Amino acid sequence: KVPLAISIWDDGYGISVPIEYQTTKGSISEILEGFQVSEQGEGFDIYTVNAWDYPALCETYENGIAKVRETHIPAIFHIKECTQPQGHSTSGSHERYKTKEQLAREEEIDCIRKFREWILSNALATQEELDAIEAGSKQQVNDAKKKAWEAYLQPIKDDIAAVGELLQKMAAESPGASAVLEQYHKELTGMRDPVRRDIMRTVRESLFAVRMEMGPSAQALKTWKDGADQANHDRFNANLYSESGESALKVPEIKPVYGDNAPMINGSEILNACFDAAIRREPRFLAFGEDVGKIGDVNQGFAGLQDKHGKHRVFDTGIREATIIGQGIGMAMRGLRPVAEIQYLDYLIYGLQPLTDDLATLQYRSRGRQKAPLIIRTRGHRLEGIWHTGSPMGMVINSLRGVYVLTPRNMTQAAGFYNTMLQSDDPALIIECLNGYRLKEKLPENIGEFTVPLGMPEVLQEGDDLTLVTYGSCCRIAQEAIQRLQPAGISIELIDVQSLLPFDLNHRIVDSLKKTSKLLVLDEDVPGGASAFILQQILEEQKGYYWLDVAPKTLTAKPHRAAYASDGDYFSKPSTEDLVEAVYEMMNDVDPGSFPLYLD
Repeated sequence: KVPLAISIWDDGYGISVPIEYQTTKGSISEILEGFQVSEQGEGFDIYTVNAWDYPALCETYENGIAKVRETHIPAIFHIKECTQPQGHSTSGSHERYKTKEQLAREEEIDCIRKFREWILSNALATQEELDAIEAGSKQQVNDAKKKAWEAYLQPIKDDIAAVGELLQKMAAESPGASAVLEQYHKELTGMRDPVRRDIMRTVRESLFAVRMEMGPSAQALKTWKDGADQANHDRFNANLYSESGESALKVPEIKPVYGDNAPMINGSEILNACFDAAIRREPRFLAFGEDVGKIGDVNQGFAGLQDKHGKHRVFDTGIREATIIGQGIGMAMRGLRPVAEIQYLDYLIYGLQPLTDDLATLQYRSRGRQKAPLIIRTRGHRLEGIWHTGSPMGMVINSLRGVYVLTPRNMTQAAGFYNTMLQSDDPALIIECLNGYRLKEKLPENIGEFTVPLGMPEVLQEGDDLTLVTYGSCCRIAQEAIQRLQPAGISIELIDVQSLLPFDLNHRIVDSLKKTSKLLVLDEDVPGGASAFILQQILEEQKGYYWLDVAPKTLTAKPHRAAYASDGDYFSKPSTEDLVEAVYEMMNDVDPGSFPLYLD
């Protein structure tokens, strides 16, 4: 039971499509009758009332809200016959899809008109008093609009004046471009309602026009542009991630500590110990999702923790990923520290809409004023079977900018990421390796304290001949391939990026390329998935292309879900043998004498 009141404002249409195409029975309240509260108090109270009936609205809401607060039984208020006099948007007038009779009816039951009639019929005001209120309100709004517009325009006008003065000086200093500069000046200063885009276009075009004769005024304009670029970045591009003192990037690294007799336990037990410590340490910690509560999730990361800490800390949900994400966002915004589990990475798709529309954009939309440090826990990459083998990492990293995407290779690294994110005010998606829960790992003594920094790749093995970049379950494939390539005299530097968002903040990978001059990216996503992003980061952001002797290569999964069983996994996902051959072919490109091809 939750004291929740839900209002549904029903104008009879969904954009321009009538309600009979939107809702069974043509009425949301009728189709929800099965949810009507029972004698035992289970379900919802459902109320229906017309939007234009002011007395009925007051009575319905007053009584309904009072009951919600007293009983904690949720209520649905279905408000019918709302009017929408301007259509769904500025590009869709309602005259295009409503009949003349419907338009006349809506004018007759317009809520403002009906409210005025009710006031007059109850002698609460005279016609003259209402006319004066309406006229005064319009004047007040117009005055406020004018004042707000002038306050918005004044800084822009100041910038135009500064740029205009520099353009005139540039015209005198650059005879070859004077005509076009004078034209730019005339157009810019003559604009009636300019915006910042107009100024920047003029500045950039003007600097291009004088590129061959950059005088003092042009240099001054370039300096002005640099300052404006920074100001506009702050206005339009800042706060995608937290910029506060609690940013995940500012959480100090704490290394795991191992005792002399540290036990080797299953990866799932590593996570269980981490979550147990988090629940004891952080009273705001909550974990929930499909099968998380009673059985401790399908891979036992929360096994026994509901019995130990209670159903209010670790609990089950229904099979509804979008709702799980919505619950998590709401909890996080209210100050709790939730871990919302999406059982498999494949199922993240069903919760993607609130993730990309709401969570990923929250800090950006509010300029850092709103926070939802939700941790989404899931598992994926590698398992035999068509439904749980998806690695849609390209989809994830391209739709969730604003959420950190962390890809630990084992459960100890995952535990470190959980410890890091629980100290931050950023949201994160942590993707555990689906085939790693039964692999043995050492249990750190400081399981609830050590942290793994974001954006810091780890060199798992140093080498001189080739840089191999990967993450997650592919790290084990890479380690096996390296062992097989050693007899051929090939020395590989293996780098686990650990996090895709953020990616290699200190450019550790390009340092490796300076030594090896060869790059291979191993990825379980489809061709052009996460591998395309990784290449863009290395070759463009880090200027890695400068150090390459041969073309970079990617080794990915096939462009489909993995086929069923061991054979399906082997022929769908990159295997150890695939990687051995890919590395060997790259070495052949450089030194065919020492590495002759044997498969041609």
